[in-house]
Parts: sequence; C-alpha cells; structure tokens
Amino acid sequence: MMIVMNDQAMPTPADTDLMVLTQALTADAMAPYGWVLDIHAAFAEQGGREINAGTSRRADMPGPLSLHEADGQPTACVFRASAQTPQGVWRVLERHRLGSQTFVPMAFHGEGLNDRSAPLGVLLVALGDWAPDLATLRAFWFTGQQAFTLKPGTWHHPLIAWRDSDFWVIERGAPEVDCELSHLPRAIRLTGLPQGV
Repeated sequence: MMIVMNDQAMPTPADTDLMVLTQALTADAMAPYGWVLDIHAAFAEQGGREINAGTSRRADMPGPLSLHEADGQPTACVFRASAQTPQGVWRVLERHRLGSQTFVPMAFHGEGLNDRSAPLGVLLVALGDWAPDLATLRAFWFTGQQAFTLKPGTWHHPLIAWRDSDFWVIERGAPEVDCELSHLPRAIRLTGLPQGV
C-alpha cells in the first residue's frame, strides 16, 4: 500500500512507503522553509540593480543569511553532486539549527546538459521541533537557474541532484558540527516528477 501526500499527510501503517508528490520550487511554496531566487525571473521582471558603472546588474538573494550564531563564520564552498535516482528511496533528513544554507547551481557535467531551465534536482524539506513533522514534508523540484536558502532548523534531505552537477554553497562554519540526523520511520518515494527527468 502506498499513500500519496499532497497538502496534507495521511496516516499510514509503519510498513508502507510515503509517496510524495513533487511540485515546482516557487517562492510562495518555499516560504515556510526558506527563500528562492529564480535568476532568470529576477532579471526579466525586476531588471536587477545596475552596478559597476552599468556593466553589470545585480539581483539579491531574498531572506537573511544566518551564519554567525554561536561564534560561527561564513563559509563558501563547492558541492559536487552525483546524479541520483529521481524517484528515491529517501530515508533520512538532516537539519542545521544554528545556520542557514544556500545552494547556487553552477555547472553540469556530461554532454547535452547546457539547458539551465531543465529540472536539475529535488529539495525534500520538512518542519518540526524535535523530529521532522511528516505533515509538513514537501518535495520541490528545481532548475539550474534557481538558487535557494534553507532557514536554520529546516529539516531537509542532503542535496539530491538528478544530474552530475556543482553547487556553490554558503553556510555557517564552526569547530563544532551543527548537523542533526533523523532516520524516518517510513521510506520516501517521489511521484509526479517533471518531464525530462
């Protein structure tokens, strides 16, 4: 037996998988979990802000970055993500209580992968004080032109890319690792994947 989750989670026996319906990543849908910058839309609709004597335009990432809690320092790095199976199975979520985490798609690897508007990966997120609240679990697919920031404390699956790709990541760094793991009582599988995946 498999249960489809849309806006509300449905109770299921412990021996079933949760089928989560994917949806496109948008600012409104992401609002409880973080912020989104659609690079194409930012410049097409807002035009960006002219800088550098008119030679460039700038679009700011919405929402604050939280990087200094408990003596934290901003850290920038590159994650090289290996392609994963689109449907899952996913069994664990993590969270960083003390800092935000921002992901900016940079480069794709392989032939014929230059379309930045194509689906690139999926973001599994949930809320919850002590453990992920499966009623708040969402699956957002994103493209190569969407950057996103996770709020501190947002449960999420480690980066899931559908193509080998690099991401510029901005996060809080500190001597003590700020990462909690939660192993889910039921495996998660995805449904309603976008075309081209």
